[in-house]
Amino acid sequence: ALNFIPGYYVLSGNICGRPYMNISRRVSVISALLGKDAKSSFNILGDFYGDIPDEINIPMYPFRRLEIIRNIMPRILKIIISSTKDTKNLKGFLRETPEWCKNIRVKIANLSDKAELLSLWKNEIQPYVIRAWNNAGAGAAKITNVTALDNALTKLVGSEDANTLLSNLRGDSELESLGPVVGIYKVNMGELSRDEYLNKYGHRGVHEYELSIPDPMEDTGWLDKQIREYKKSKIDVYALLEKQHVQYETAKNRFICKYPNKEKWLSNKLGKAAEGAQLREEARSEFVRAFRVIRAFALKAGEILELGNDIFFLYIDEIEKLLSGEMSELNYIPLRKENYEKYKTFPTFPSIIKGRFNPDEWLNDPNRRTDYYDASIPTIKLPDSQILKGHAGAAGRIEGIVRVLSHPEEGEKLLPGEILVAATTNIGWTPIFPKAAAVITDIGAPLSHAAIVARELGIPAVVGCGNASSRLKTGDKVIVDGGQGIVHILD
Repeated sequence: ALNFIPGYYVLSGNICGRPYMNISRRVSVISALLGKDAKSSFNILGDFYGDIPDEINIPMYPFRRLEIIRNIMPRILKIIISSTKDTKNLKGFLRETPEWCKNIRVKIANLSDKAELLSLWKNEIQPYVIRAWNNAGAGAAKITNVTALDNALTKLVGSEDANTLLSNLRGDSELESLGPVVGIYKVNMGELSRDEYLNKYGHRGVHEYELSIPDPMEDTGWLDKQIREYKKSKIDVYALLEKQHVQYETAKNRFICKYPNKEKWLSNKLGKAAEGAQLREEARSEFVRAFRVIRAFALKAGEILELGNDIFFLYIDEIEKLLSGEMSELNYIPLRKENYEKYKTFPTFPSIIKGRFNPDEWLNDPNRRTDYYDASIPTIKLPDSQILKGHAGAAGRIEGIVRVLSHPEEGEKLLPGEILVAATTNIGWTPIFPKAAAVITDIGAPLSHAAIVARELGIPAVVGCGNASSRLKTGDKVIVDGGQGIVHILD
């Protein structure tokens, strides 16, 4: 909706193919509407996006409240009406999506004509993916129950017990983000077949939003590798879940002893938070399932147009033109392939970037920071601190040896009991979580999927540290205090 205000940058984009959100714009709109300063406005988003370092001033767009209301309020009202409708139909959508995806993939596979494929895209695939996106948004709105309850519980019992009380969001059901973790264990135990696993979770993975990369449904070697790793590690996922449930019940009893008149309130709030989290996770999972259908469409387009995987170097509107018979778009492919190979050589960029960012200049700067980049601040080499600060992702305190990983494909390097350190994690990383004694990330927030999964498994986690993956090295000894969001680096 905000993109309808003329003269301002869009809500998101990319730097060398790496996605970035325009936080300034979001904060500026909130500030204009609510009359709050930049930091206060950003705090509203903090549970989802993490923190902004104190030394960085958020650039603000000169929005006027009346301008915001006049330009985007009609759009917002339309979105609210649509979201309300999607919320009412959410459970039905979640039930129907797996069958729709299965059927549409069969349709795609049976096509060999450009015009027919284009028609299928415009009339069935694209509308359904948009609907899936709207339903994912409706599901995401449910997580506000968790945010509000976390704030309330922190005031009543402190951050650690609040964190533990929110470690049972699966309730009597199952969180979708836990599914790939528990599912592999079930396959090992003979409780789930390989086909059942792939049908249920084969669309999820670390690269689920990168359509050029196969998912576990296609790359069945991935599942074989995970099964071997689980057998080798001898990790009992059920035991981890049960141990965390005991800690949850203990924290709950402490709360009731301290506030006996709030027992019913707590039960009601935890129930709503669990329902919200479950719907959010399931809605996101089913959106990914629908989104991955676009890969099947693209591969078929590549086959019909005789482009193969080069199809992934085109935008969707360019593919539409090619399917319509316009061939000029092919001229862009060689240069994009060249840029892609160059971009792959760059290391992880800072998670926060302010000002114009030149990757080559940043890479050649010996004093470059990896946690954030601010073009207005000179890059000065700071002394290393023995403490890393982040968010309380999952409660618990543990001392151990660090293992820094760049990609989840390196998961076999993580030995049981080591502390996993990564720039960022998503659901594709979670199958290796049970081996970790704790998790530390550069990027993340309390309501990120990685934090929720770690919490459910009872694995201490500190997320959003900024520069943990560059500050720490494999073999370092640290103390992870997940309840306080602090990592102590030991000599």
